[in-house]
Amino acid sequence: MQSESQQQILERRKEIEQELLDMLKETESDFTLDHVRDAIYNEEDNDDMMKVVAMFDRGGDASELSNVFELVTDAWNYFPHKLLDGLSPAEKLLEPK
Repeated sequence: MQSESQQQILERRKEIEQELLDMLKETESDFTLDHVRDAIYNEEDNDDMMKVVAMFDRGGDASELSNVFELVTDAWNYFPHKLLDGLSPAEKLLEPK
């Protein structure tokens, strides 16, 4: 992941939120953007990311699952995590070493 400014991170987060909203609607998911945000923020173990992927899984083909996984990975990297003191991994990269 390349180093970005705080502003770029916030802009990208907004784009990802819109993509998530579109995909939630497209997959007719019972989950909301808040469910996705909460799951990422409150992650506790290694399979929590897959729980987010499962929110979009409607048994589609491999390319659909690939799109879901790519979007969830972006959300994971740009949304805040409690374990990172409320920062996203992208924001954590901005901190001085």
